[in-house]
Amino acid sequence: MKKKLTLIMAAALLLSGQLSAQTGQKPLKNPKKMNATEQTEHYTFKLSDQVSRQKVSFKNRYGITLSGDLYLPKNAGTGALPAVAISGPFGAVKEQSSGLYASQMAERGFAAIAFDPSYTGESSGSPRNVSSPEINTEDFSAAVDFLGLQQNIDRNKIGIIGICGFGGFALNATAADKRVKAVATTSLYDMTRLMSKGYNDTVSPEQRTKTLEDLSRQRWKDAENGKPAGGPRNLPEKLNGDEPQFVKEYFDYYRTSRGFHPNSVNSNGAWLVTNPLSFMNMPILTYVKEISPRPMLLIAGERAHSRYFSEDIYKNASEPKELMIIPHAVHVDLYDKTEVIPFDRLESFFRTHLK
Repeated sequence: MKKKLTLIMAAALLLSGQLSAQTGQKPLKNPKKMNATEQTEHYTFKLSDQVSRQKVSFKNRYGITLSGDLYLPKNAGTGALPAVAISGPFGAVKEQSSGLYASQMAERGFAAIAFDPSYTGESSGSPRNVSSPEINTEDFSAAVDFLGLQQNIDRNKIGIIGICGFGGFALNATAADKRVKAVATTSLYDMTRLMSKGYNDTVSPEQRTKTLEDLSRQRWKDAENGKPAGGPRNLPEKLNGDEPQFVKEYFDYYRTSRGFHPNSVNSNGAWLVTNPLSFMNMPILTYVKEISPRPMLLIAGERAHSRYFSEDIYKNASEPKELMIIPHAVHVDLYDKTEVIPFDRLESFFRTHLK
């Protein structure tokens, strides 16, 4: 049971990378420890010379200070810009995939904010390395708060992009927050479904009960110790070769120079043992139909192990909606492969609907 839970958590947290055999990337050997300044300045992508980036911070409804990067087109002119709030993947930080997306969208004329979720990266919140379906949903709405207060942004033209596990939070936020005019997801994960039912809903009711019993007892251990226990590393220091394919793909991103960042839980750490508790009892996409009549764009790789999440949401959602399947792409191709990620379609989608 412990091994099964570890694999479920790994799946939820490691949403990135591509086949090592395909990319030729090698794992980092004893990644260099960075000081605070180096960590802040380390990005896994190159900033477009047509875009400016500035650090910002804002508070969510729970008083947690979120750290973000605001990306703006340098040739924006004087008019108010349409804007998008971006976060994900689950366990990543703004210097990774979400920052790349923000840079690309700013290059296309949008204001874009990439932010670290509560309790992770440079954002505040204690204890560290914990997630919450409610608070991570709130993080998106807090980003909308921030964007709507900027004089150079049109608060009536704000959308959301959620990557991987934050795709589910993006949809949940949009369903409730009627200020959001359009939402797009890439490599969507429904984290509540994954943690409660496992991949392809293979966890039995008996296994679910046993997991909840174990996690419930862990709360007493944490209370006795005065602090929550950390779980196993999200990714191993090195691969044995017999790991599930998705773990190999995540490893190739988070544990190599391709996507490693010291602030990323997936690159360098672990979630708390009790992290799944709230996810297992709070299905976040119950009201996905209420996104309508605002538009939804779901993007997934043809060969992605997570493809079924997007397909099922597409079936359950109301119009207007679009499901875009990227030929030959695996889940993590949509993290950082600019030649695979359909940025032109994201631009046209938001250009059409943020008006």
